[in-house]
Amino acid sequence: MGYHKTIGTTFVPILILLLSFMNYIPCKAQLSPTFYDNTCPNALTTIRTSIRTAVSRERRMAASLIRLHFHDCFVQGCDASILLDDSPSEKTAFANNAVRGYEVIDAAKAAVESVCPGVVSCADVLAVAARDASVAVGGPSWTVRLGRRDSTSANPTQANSDLPRANMDLATLIANFNTKNLGPRDMVALSGSHTIGQARCVTFRARIYNNASDIDAGFASTRRRNCPVGPNDGDGNLAPLDLVTPNSFDNNYFRNLVQRRGLLASDQVLFSGDSTDSIVTEYSNNPRTFASDFAAAMVRMGDIDPLTGTNGVIRNLCTTSN
Repeated sequence: MGYHKTIGTTFVPILILLLSFMNYIPCKAQLSPTFYDNTCPNALTTIRTSIRTAVSRERRMAASLIRLHFHDCFVQGCDASILLDDSPSEKTAFANNAVRGYEVIDAAKAAVESVCPGVVSCADVLAVAARDASVAVGGPSWTVRLGRRDSTSANPTQANSDLPRANMDLATLIANFNTKNLGPRDMVALSGSHTIGQARCVTFRARIYNNASDIDAGFASTRRRNCPVGPNDGDGNLAPLDLVTPNSFDNNYFRNLVQRRGLLASDQVLFSGDSTDSIVTEYSNNPRTFASDFAAAMVRMGDIDPLTGTNGVIRNLCTTSN
């Protein structure tokens, strides 16, 4: 009797401990906003200072950094693979030939390395930089979940197949985002980042010269001035994605769409008599709703297939695998 009692009183707490331990171990390590609180408490402040400096030098850089994070997450997940110079490099992919801001992330990473060597991943630096870039131009902030690790290889083939393009129709865009577990509302909200930044003439020439396209005639005429017709005629000439407030993060992008003044075909299809019209209208009328949804969509995008736990590495330099 005493033997069984001893076994019982000993076994119960052990069982509870085992069950607690099993519950503690997640199927996949989770990202957390407090990930660096003990190992590098100054990480976020260091990154923010670096990004603010870069955006103050060039306001356009805010759009470039948000886009850089997007282009990273849509290929292999948010793993900083886009930053690698190692061959094959995603930087050489056709879909990334206008992506910029690499040197800003390299500088932010170097600043963090100076205070906490080998602790903060390039993938996390990029995720935090996108948030800080938004804030620097008056856009929303959000809590960045941290703990991503870096890949040791890139995938330019996937970059060309998975990244959305400027001439995609609505159904293709929705399907494209759906493969990353992002719904139509996420897609429209994230497209709102085009309220800042610029696009190259080659990406919108077909739209502004197509008289049958859904475009405001005056807007098309204005855009043609710096985007002539002909092979290689001004392909790299830039135009603001939002002609009205190109350097401020606001909801004017959606107002433009309602007025048929979306610069890219993939912009205007969001308001073309189809399923996403109501979302565009809502965002054009309510900047707070857009800002809130944009922040939430950026968090969800930042959760696309991160490398965590023992997967991946912490790269010392973002341009090369260790």
